[in-house]
Amino acid sequence: CTECPCSSGKDTEKDSSHAKKKENGDRPFVPKIFFGTRTHKQISQITRELKRTVYSSVPMTILSSRDYTCIHPAVSSSGSNRNEMCVELLEGKHGKSCLYYHGVHKVSEHYALQSTHRMYQAWDIEDLVSLGKKLRACAYFAARELMVGADIVFCPYNYLLDPQIRESMEINLKGQVVILDEAHNIEDCARESVSYGVTESQLRAAREELDFMVNNNIRRKDHEPLRAVCCSL
Repeated sequence: CTECPCSSGKDTEKDSSHAKKKENGDRPFVPKIFFGTRTHKQISQITRELKRTVYSSVPMTILSSRDYTCIHPAVSSSGSNRNEMCVELLEGKHGKSCLYYHGVHKVSEHYALQSTHRMYQAWDIEDLVSLGKKLRACAYFAARELMVGADIVFCPYNYLLDPQIRESMEINLKGQVVILDEAHNIEDCARESVSYGVTESQLRAAREELDFMVNNNIRRKDHEPLRAVCCSL
């Protein structure tokens, strides 16, 4: 933006470097904005505000769990094992598959068509789920697919802080812009991401198994320190 009052000599240097990239046939790197919030409800509030700005037509997506976006009747109506049931359907176990997963591309095509006709507007999770049901397309995987072309990615904190979730969602934050809403909650979220809860009965069972391993001289050097940890806890 050469007319912007903040432009300086440094910007000129950046422009020249971008020009060099174009000359070499490489597209200049444009970072994504990852906007992290504490809850899914806050994402809905922020997307509602985004609709009221001049950036409402910017490509976006919302990453959330299957609890909020799964539309498969059997999986969405189940209890706490939705992730496992989804994986089983994708792997074709028991001779069944998810027909909604095979229609994921329909959602991307719908938003691409809206953008072409200048009808695209920011949306929230409820809009995505409603569209998924209408097109019989999986909203969960559609949101992940939309991340490729999105300029803004909304998600809960743990999607950015938890390394396992980052890896499973294929989120690479290197060189990207990260915005954390209400960042004073980050400490608790980071602590939860690297914490794990065990019961006393689980510790006792583990200790008994480790006792068996040590007494039978099975990888004793490995199992003795683990037994000591269980005993100390």
